[in-house]
Amino acid sequence: MAGDERRLQILRVAMRLFSQKGFRGTVTKEIARAAGVSEAMVFRHFATKEELYSAILDHKACLHDEMDPLQMVAEAIERKDDRAVFEGIALSALTQHDSDPEFQRLLLHSALEEHDLAHMFWEKFVRRVYRSLGNYIRERQRDGAIIDVEPAMVVRAFIGMVMHHSLNNNLWDPKRSLLRISNEVAAREFARILLNGVAAKPEGKPPAPVRQLRSARTQTRANGRDHGARKTTVTENSMRKRPRK
Repeated sequence: MAGDERRLQILRVAMRLFSQKGFRGTVTKEIARAAGVSEAMVFRHFATKEELYSAILDHKACLHDEMDPLQMVAEAIERKDDRAVFEGIALSALTQHDSDPEFQRLLLHSALEEHDLAHMFWEKFVRRVYRSLGNYIRERQRDGAIIDVEPAMVVRAFIGMVMHHSLNNNLWDPKRSLLRISNEVAAREFARILLNGVAAKPEGKPPAPVRQLRSARTQTRANGRDHGARKTTVTENSMRKRPRK
């Protein structure tokens, strides 16, 4: 087997074992045995465990378009189609989670064990999601299309819906007894809930940027004061013009 093929084989075996037993429960001897190679061969391709963890992320990044959450919705971003942006990102994530539940389990193990891989994933991917999607939300807030709320809160609410749905399907309820819908339907509904909310009759005025609402309220109060002043002036003038008996 060629060097690159052997390296990929070891990498795949390591990912499978890590996702099943966690990092603390997996040793390099076990990886070597499952891959049918010597432990020395494992270290020949991956000099340290840190190099192996980094290789896992790099491998997944290549499989998932460099892990750029906005790359697959570039056209929707260009035309500022908010629904298409969020729906596209959600569908891409749900599809990836369904096709690669092993990586999802791997990340959960790394987080629970406070492993280096969790920190690597946070720095290489999660921060990028918050930064890139947050920048888009901030731009749409300036356009008046999204309410004036902290962009990181919007990103967290959106990711929370998607991730919870994936965890239910892949870990807790694989038979989908609680909710059985396609990824397409889930992505569409998550985008709709995020952008429109769930209240049949939103409190107060229809959704609008907070700055616009404040401006409207200020103008309304100002108009009320002007109207009251005009009414007082008219009343005073009428009294002056009233003929004496």
